[in-house]
Order: sequence, then C-alpha cells, then structure tokens
Amino acid sequence: MNQKSTEKTRRTFVQTGAAAVAGLGLAKAAAVESLALNGGPKTVTYSPSHHTFLTRWPRYGQAEKKALHELIDSAKFYEELPLFEKEWMEYTKAPFAKAHMNGSSALTSMYFALDLPPGTEIMVPSYTFFSTALAMRFFGYVPIFIDIHPKTATFDLEDAKRKLTRNTRAVCVMHSWGLPCEMDQIEAFCKEKGLILLEDAAHAHGASMQGKMMGTWGAMGIFSFQTSKVMPSVEGGMGMYQTREYYERAAAFGHYEDPPKFPKDSPNRKYEGTGFGQKYRMHPFAAAVARQQLRSLDERNALVQSQVRKLNDRLLQLPGLSEPRLRPDQKRVYYYANMLFLDEKKAGFKRDALVKALKAEGVRATVWDYPEQHKMYIYSEAKWWHHPPVIPKSMPGDEQVNKTHLFVPLFYGESPELIDQYVKAFEKAWAHKSELARMA
Repeated sequence: MNQKSTEKTRRTFVQTGAAAVAGLGLAKAAAVESLALNGGPKTVTYSPSHHTFLTRWPRYGQAEKKALHELIDSAKFYEELPLFEKEWMEYTKAPFAKAHMNGSSALTSMYFALDLPPGTEIMVPSYTFFSTALAMRFFGYVPIFIDIHPKTATFDLEDAKRKLTRNTRAVCVMHSWGLPCEMDQIEAFCKEKGLILLEDAAHAHGASMQGKMMGTWGAMGIFSFQTSKVMPSVEGGMGMYQTREYYERAAAFGHYEDPPKFPKDSPNRKYEGTGFGQKYRMHPFAAAVARQQLRSLDERNALVQSQVRKLNDRLLQLPGLSEPRLRPDQKRVYYYANMLFLDEKKAGFKRDALVKALKAEGVRATVWDYPEQHKMYIYSEAKWWHHPPVIPKSMPGDEQVNKTHLFVPLFYGESPELIDQYVKAFEKAWAHKSELARMA
C-alpha cells in the first residue's frame, strides 16, 4: 500500500469508526481498545522519565557549564556583553543591537527611544505579555488593542485598519508562539499610513519571513531570553535598531556607561555618567549562556521542527484538528508548545472531553488561555494613562484561539516511538468520539 492510500485509509477510519482497516495497526487497535478513561489500557506507555527528558526545557549542557566556569576564572565579566551583541548582529543582520536585563526592559527602552509626544497611540495586540502594552505608559503613550487572526494567533491587520486614529503613530506586533506575523502586509500598511513599525519577537528566535529575520522588519524590535524562551539564558533581553538614533536613545536609557562610546557629534554623548536614568544591563552570566545557546539555535530549531512535522502531519488527518496557518515564505520556530486547534463541530465532541481523554491515555495535553490585556484592570484605571485606552467589548480572534486551542509538548530529541504512541492516542479518541460526545 502506498503512502497516499495509507493516509486515505486512516482518514476513512477516523471519520466512520469502521473496523475494516486491517492495514493500519494503530487504527485497528484503537477500534478494539476501550478508552483509558473507561478502564482501557493507556496508549502512551513510553518511559515516563524519558518522556520528561524529551520534553524538558530549558536544556543546558557542557558548553554552558564550561563557559560559566571560564568566565568566573577569568573575571572578565563585562566583555561578554559586547561579544554577545556582536554575534547577535551577525546572526540577525541587524545594524545595531543592545543587550538588556530582560525583554521587558528592552521594550521599555524601545518605547523611550521613540521620543513621541504624550498622548501618542500605539497599536498592540491584546493577546500578548503585559510588557508589550504596559511599558508604553511610562512615556504617556496609550495602547490601541488589536485582535489576532483566529487561524494564526498573530496580529490581525484588518482589525488594525478599522481602529486607526489620528493619534496613531506606531504599530507593535508580537510573533505568537514563534509564528511570524504577515510582516510584508503590515509593513506596507505602516508605510502607507506613516506609522513606525515595531516588533515584539520574544517568542521567535530564529524565525524569518522572505529570508529576513524577525526583529529586523521593524524600526526596532526586541527579544527575550527568559527561561521558557526559544533561546533561554534564564533572564536577558535584546533590543535591535535600524538607525543609530534609535540605538543611542535606547542604549543610553538603560546603560549609563554607553554615552561616552557614542560618536563625538552624538546629541546623547553629553549624558555621560547618567544616561537617561535606568540601569538595564544584562548579567554577564546570562550573556555567556546566551552565546552558547545561539551557537546551537538553528540546529535545535530544526530538530524541534522535524519532530513537530512527524507528529502533526499524521494528526492533521483527523477531522476538526488543525494547526496555525503558515505561509510558504515564512519560517517559524516553536515556543513553549505545539499548538493545535480543535473545531468541535467537525470533531463531534468538546475540547475538554478530548483533553481529559488524552491525559488519561498518557498524552501530556494542556490548555492555557493566553491573557488578554484589554481585560486587565490597569487599563481601565484612568490615572495611569494620558487618556483612557479604548477597551473593546470583544476580541473575536482572541476568544476563538483561547477557546479552540490545545497544546502538546515539543520534543527536543528524536522521538519515533513516543510520536507513534501520541498518534495512536489521538486516533483512539476519534474512534470513540460518540463516547466523548456524551461527556459533559
């Protein structure tokens, strides 16, 4: 039986529940075995300790340990920061970069560098970490909350077009879960309307579109190297800048030691000794770890991508199951987990029932609703803002993604047996969809 006919047979099985699928061992077993919820055998029998090892994050090894030991012995701590900045610029092709103590401080410095008047409105997704929106308040800026597209979980340009105001001066996108926003279309919109394009690329280390790295599409962009991120250094951040003007303002805001390094004709050189009043320097140990992580970033991303494809290419044959849409000219990475979407109507059962069944089978399936910023209390309290942000009555894209998603782990090593068992567990759930449909 060739591959295409095998896939067709499996699809026919999961759609009809027919038992006449002897050519598919996994599907045939699923038709016979009861759900683990109802006393049947667990499908995922893979070693729990190795299961945990394959999904454990962050991952550090001898290279990181050696780098830290050498740094401690040399005591040349602050040399790590310019070395990391140089290597990051070489990797991303960004003309300017500055290491920060975390992604939030990089965002704060980015908004300071804009140097726009109080009352400026900046478009930002509601579906993001609070710093993307909240950091702008320190400079009198006001967020315009933008929805996400339900098929990508990233910035919805059509919603942004509807919400453009006369006070809008900038757009800050966020590349959710490592999937690039549609930057060519967003860039064209910004150019047409005279808006400054910014990027929160905290999830997207190594992601690109049309060969251009995330973080370099906008006038400024930021990354986070926090423990959960694609390139973790426990804590740390990076700012990326297309002009020297933005770079100097962002650097001097959080790095008082930088102004004397600027060219003699720089308007920011006179702030030697104070900068602009903050201290956001990245810890040298974090920079040392990040340098080692950068060296293996592409290889690690490729390995994770290959495991996702080996799993998802089989799971997506199941009715009602899909993954975030990816354009052919986009190269995504995977942050935190492998996100899937469930169309309950097509599947024939509720998401909660599926997650409960999968967990019983041994699949580490989870649901986590990403916080929606426009619902947070601080945006409704006028004293924090130049003028009150408009709080949308609803965000259909946010709501749909939070309502329909489920997460399965990322595998950081070759996992053929575990992937087979995950596929079998999903197929088993679909084979017993009438039972799942009856679950509350």
